[in-house]
Amino acid sequence: MQPSLEQKLWMYETMVLSRRCEEQIAKIYMEGKTPVFNMANGTIPGEMHLSDGQEPVAVGVCAHLDAEDIVTATHRPHHQAIAKGVDLDRMMAEIFGKATGLSGGRGGHMHLFDPAVNFACSGIIGQGLGPAVGAALSRKMQGKPGVAVAFIGEGATNQGAFHEALNLAAVWNVPFVCVVEDNAWGISVSKEASTSVPRNDVRAASYGIPGHYVEGNDPYRIHEVAGEAIARARAGEGPSLIEVETFRLAGHFMGDAEGYRPEGEKDALFEIDPIPRMRKRLLEDGDASDEQLSDIEKKAEERIDQAIRFARESADPRPEDALTAVFAQD
Repeated sequence: MQPSLEQKLWMYETMVLSRRCEEQIAKIYMEGKTPVFNMANGTIPGEMHLSDGQEPVAVGVCAHLDAEDIVTATHRPHHQAIAKGVDLDRMMAEIFGKATGLSGGRGGHMHLFDPAVNFACSGIIGQGLGPAVGAALSRKMQGKPGVAVAFIGEGATNQGAFHEALNLAAVWNVPFVCVVEDNAWGISVSKEASTSVPRNDVRAASYGIPGHYVEGNDPYRIHEVAGEAIARARAGEGPSLIEVETFRLAGHFMGDAEGYRPEGEKDALFEIDPIPRMRKRLLEDGDASDEQLSDIEKKAEERIDQAIRFARESADPRPEDALTAVFAQD
């Protein structure tokens, strides 16, 4: 089923919001890190993984979810957090390490948690699979509504957690969907050099569940396939596996020299940037006017500017609160 007009405009708006967010983060991240790069320095300390180019996966899936559904994401989580409805001001404050952040500035950008919309992520590869299957099992056992979706990268499909989670999800027949973002690179290792099958959707057969592959980073097609899988889970028909061909326009992390990419690969990806492509499609299909889309883009920039102001103006965590929320035994 094709997305409705309302969904199309929401998908475009959310993709633009995510992209503007990361463009600003990329600029601010370099503050205090020159002339000698040290990721511990600056306004935003620590590693930074951007998801430019992967926005269609987040919106295509999350268009079918609401606050009661559970999402676990990866170390590259901003597009999924925004699509799931995570509080943008508090998310930005968390990225800045501020006291008003989602976790009081303790987690940073790889550890975003918003219980109001059931969103979590982790820097550990494949870590979100087990919690997502467990959440799906809890909903089934308690007779409560809600589907659990775990987003992972294609490199995580070679982790033991992937196989254990998929097996148990199938055995228990829980409302769970695993979405693999195949951006072709596990840090600097190509998929073809690390994975014995060209497409991970075929692995679904090992667990007796449906597997789907979406080519071309197409938000409409992702929306269609994800809608079927999520509807199946809601109906009590069990888990599904979806792999989506996508790509990242940035390096694995900020500061990545990307010497592993073949010459010309990155330039070619910018030619198929999904946001300009969707904009053109909306115009050609008569779904929106240039004025409408320009207004969406302007509002996205204003919203990100607001979140950045909130983060910059927020207080740093107090040293005396360092042990708050730390569990210890006397």
